[in-house]
Amino acid sequence: MDLGISGKHALITGGTRGLGKESATILGKEGVKISICGRGEEDLNKTINELKNLGISVYGKKADLTEESSIINLYESVTKDNGEIDILINNVGGSLGTSDLINSSMDDFTNVMNVNLWSAIRLMKLSVPNMKNKKWGRIVNIASIYGREYGGTAPYMTAKAAMIAASKHASQTLASTGVTINAIAPGSILHKNGTWEKFINNNSKETVDKFIENNLPMGKFGWPEPVGATVAFLCSAQAALITGACINVDGGQSHNLF
Repeated sequence: MDLGISGKHALITGGTRGLGKESATILGKEGVKISICGRGEEDLNKTINELKNLGISVYGKKADLTEESSIINLYESVTKDNGEIDILINNVGGSLGTSDLINSSMDDFTNVMNVNLWSAIRLMKLSVPNMKNKKWGRIVNIASIYGREYGGTAPYMTAKAAMIAASKHASQTLASTGVTINAIAPGSILHKNGTWEKFINNNSKETVDKFIENNLPMGKFGWPEPVGATVAFLCSAQAALITGACINVDGGQSHNLF
C-alpha cells in the first residue's frame, strides 16, 4: 500500500531506540524525511548512521524534553535545518522509577508529567499552526494501555491518561483543518534497553513466566514493529478519516472495552 506521505517531514521524539526508532525506520522507508531527538549523543549518532545506511534522510538533535527551553530549541533547530514539520510523533516518555500515590513525591509527578505530557503538548502547540496553514498534518501521541486502565505507576498512569484526553480534545477542534491527532496505547513491548528488558533481567524466570501467563494472552511480550506500522498508517493519506482515536497495540493485554 502506498501511504501517500513520501516527501513529508516527520519529527519523532525519543527516536533513538524502541518504538521511536521503529517509527522512524518505517516512516523513513515510506520516503518521509526524518528528524529525531534523544538525550544521549552516542545513541543519537548511532541511530542516525543506522537510518542513513537504510537510505533514509535523517536529521538528529540532542535534546532534554523535560525543559521548555530545550523543546523550543529542538523545534526551532529542526524546522530551520530540516524544514517545517508535517508529522509529529510524540514518543518520548517513561515512568522514571516512580511508584504509587503515597510513595511518589510531588517532584516525581512533576518529572513524569514533564517528560510524558508537557513535552507533547508544547510540541503540538508549536507544530499545529503550520499544519493548519498547509491544511495537512498528522500527530500521533504514544500513550499506553495504562492510560486507559489501571496499571503502571500513579504518575505514569496519570500522564498517559492526560495525553489521551489532550489528543481527543485537540482532534475535535482541528478536525476540519486537515490535521488529524490520534493516540496509540502500546502494551508490554520488549525492546533493547527498554522497561521490559530490564524487568526480565532483574527478575527470576519464574516471576517473568508468571507475568506472561497472567497478563499476555499471546504468551509473549510485544515487539516494536507493529507499533511502528500503526504509527505509519495513522500518518498516511488513507487514514484521513481517523482522528481522535486511541488504538491499543497490545496483543490483547488490556481489558478495557473502548
